[in-house]
Amino acid sequence: MAETEHDSATRILESVQEAEQSAFEAVRKFVDTVDGVFPDLTRDEGPRRQIIDSAFKMVENLVGTSNKLAENVIQVSAKAMEQKTPARAGKK
Repeated sequence: MAETEHDSATRILESVQEAEQSAFEAVRKFVDTVDGVFPDLTRDEGPRRQIIDSAFKMVENLVGTSNKLAENVIQVSAKAMEQKTPARAGKK
């Protein structure tokens, strides 16, 4: 049973990693598009820089949210398994 619990946690973490990778890939494509539309005028606070910074901030928020969700799911699952463990031990 412990292996199944481990497998579930691993699948959750893998799903989070895949979602994060997809988010980063989307931002990379977005930045490529911005680079094609807005010339790099080497101005630190120009519209190009603001757009790119905003995109990275969005990904940072998405990744933080997905990590928090994964942590919560794992914590709830662990608590549920802890509550079941004494009942199983009594039946042996």
